Amino acid sequence: MSHQSSFPPSLLFLRRHGHCAPSLREGRGGCSGRGGCSGRGGCLVLGFLFSLLLLLFASCSHQPTDVRQVPRLPDIYPDYTGVTIPVGIAPLNFAMADDSVTTVDVTIQGQQGGSIHVNDSYADIPIDEWHSLVKQNRGSQLTVTVCAERDGQWTQYSPFTIFVSPYDLQAWGITYRRIPPSYELYSRMGIYQRDLSTFSEQPLFVNTQVPGACVNCHTTQPPTPTTPHPSPNYLFHVRGSHGATVIHQEDKDQVLQARNDTLGGSMVYPSWHPSGRYIAFSTNKTSQMFHAHNNKRIEVYDSSSDVFVYDVQTHQILRDTLTMRTLWAENTPAFSSDGRWLYFTTARRQVYPTDYDREVYSLCRVAFDAATARLIPPVDTLLSPSLTLVDSLLPPSGKPMHRIGPTPSAAPLASVTWPRPSPDGRYLMYTRANYGYFSIWHPEADLWLFDLQTQQTWPLADANSSESDSFHTWNANGRWFLFTSRRGDGLYTRVYLASLTPDGRSTKPFLLPQRNPRRYDELSLYSFNTPDFTVQPIDADPRTLGNRLESEERISVSVREMSDNP
Repeated sequence: MSHQSSFPPSLLFLRRHGHCAPSLREGRGGCSGRGGCSGRGGCLVLGFLFSLLLLLFASCSHQPTDVRQVPRLPDIYPDYTGVTIPVGIAPLNFAMADDSVTTVDVTIQGQQGGSIHVNDSYADIPIDEWHSLVKQNRGSQLTVTVCAERDGQWTQYSPFTIFVSPYDLQAWGITYRRIPPSYELYSRMGIYQRDLSTFSEQPLFVNTQVPGACVNCHTTQPPTPTTPHPSPNYLFHVRGSHGATVIHQEDKDQVLQARNDTLGGSMVYPSWHPSGRYIAFSTNKTSQMFHAHNNKRIEVYDSSSDVFVYDVQTHQILRDTLTMRTLWAENTPAFSSDGRWLYFTTARRQVYPTDYDREVYSLCRVAFDAATARLIPPVDTLLSPSLTLVDSLLPPSGKPMHRIGPTPSAAPLASVTWPRPSPDGRYLMYTRANYGYFSIWHPEADLWLFDLQTQQTWPLADANSSESDSFHTWNANGRWFLFTSRRGDGLYTRVYLASLTPDGRSTKPFLLPQRNPRRYDELSLYSFNTPDFTVQPIDADPRTLGNRLESEERISVSVREMSDNP
C-alpha cells in the first residue's frame, strides 16, 4: 500500500526519488556559518533535522536491500515491455501482476540522457518528468529496470526497453464510449474525451442526462492537412423515447429526428467527408441473439441495411441505388481522406437468424463527387470472399455498374468489416472475421491491412491477439492507430495504441495509460469502444444538450433520390 498521502511534499520527494534533496546533501561545505546556517547551534539543529528525515525515510521507503537478480523480464500490468510510444503520451504507469508484491522500485534511463526513479506500491511516474525524459529521447529508447519486494525479499528483473518514436501523435486526445456489460438495459453509459498527455477524462454526454437513453455511433471529424478543424466536429446517435442524431459542428448542435420512415431505420455508423458538409451513414434493422453452445456470447446481425450520404447544410438524405440494393446489405461506410471515394461493405442477405453465419461481407468503393453530391459508377469490389460475386453484382440490364478488381495476394478472405482508409490514401485497415460484421463479439476478429496500390492484404500480426481486435481508427499523419481489444480478460474491450512502420507492419500495441493500473484492472467494469482521435478538447455542455434532447424539438430530414442507375 502506498504511503504517499501521509507525507508532506518535501519528504514525499525524498521517498519517491530515492535520494536526498540537494540542500541536504551539501555536506561539510554546506555548513559554513554563512547564509542559511548561522553558527554551530544552527548546524546542530540542521543535523538533528537531517537525522530525523533519514530515520523517517529509512522506515517508510522500503528501498531495495539484499537484492536477488533473476534473468527474466518482470510480469507487469499493463504489459509495456518492448512497446513503441509517441512523444507527449501520458506516463506508462504499471504494477506488478503478482498481487503479493508490496513495493516496486523502478529506474527509467534514457539512452540520450535523463532518468526517473520511483518507489511505491506501483510505478507512479511523475507526469512532468516523464514528458521531459521522453522528449529528450525522441527517436531513441528508454531502459526500465524493476525491483520488486515480496515477503521482505527484493528481486531485480532483466531490464526492458520502451522505444520512443520519431513520429508525432498529432492529437490532443481521444474520444470513446464507456459502457457497462448489458444487453437489454442501457444502464449508465456515456461518450467521453481523454487527454492523451495526462489522465484527465471529461464527459461529452452521459445518458443519465436523458433517462432511458442509449448513446452510440459517435465519431469525430478526422483532421487532414487541408482541414485541421480548429473547432472539432463530432456526432452521436441517441436511442430511446428521446431518440435523435446529434451533429456538433462549428460550436453548434443540430438535433435531427432519429428515424426516417423512407429509410426504414436510423442514421448510424457515420463517417465524415473531409469538407464537413457530408456524412455517410448506414441505416440498419439490427437484432441480437445469444449463443447457447458456443465460445461466443452474442451475435448482432442486420435483417437489412443500406448506405447513404447526408447533406449537413440542406438536411437532405441522398439516396442512391448503388449503395441501396434490395437483396444486398450495405454497411459500415467510410470516406477517404481526400473525399473522392466512399468505401463500404456489402453482403448477400441471408435468412435470419438461422443462416447468420453464412453472411460474409465484401469490401467495395465508389467515387463521390462533392460538387454535385453524387456517387459515380461503377462500384469497385476490392476484397471479396468469393469470385462468384461477379455475376451477382451485375444488374439485369447488363450495364457494368459493378466490377471486381484483381484477386489480392493473401489467404482466402472471410468477412470484411469496418474499413478505414489511411490519411495518405495508401492503405485501408479493416477487421476480418469468419462471418458477419459486428466483430467486437467475434474472438477470431483481427486487424488486417490492404494496400490500395498493390492490391495486397495481410494481417497486422504484431497488433492482433487471440481475442477480438476491432474498432480501429487512424491519427492525422497515418503513423498511429487506435483500436479496441478484449485481450486483457476476454470480457471487456479496452483501448490500445500502436504505430504503423514504413513497411506496413504494426509495433507492439500498448494499453491506454492509466493513472492507477491496479485500480483500473480490479474495479473497472466498463468496456471502452469506438475510439477516435481529436486534435483539441471539445467544449461540450452535457446538461444543456440533455435538455434539448428531452424536448420535442427536432430538425426534419428530407430524402432526395440521386440515382439514375438501374
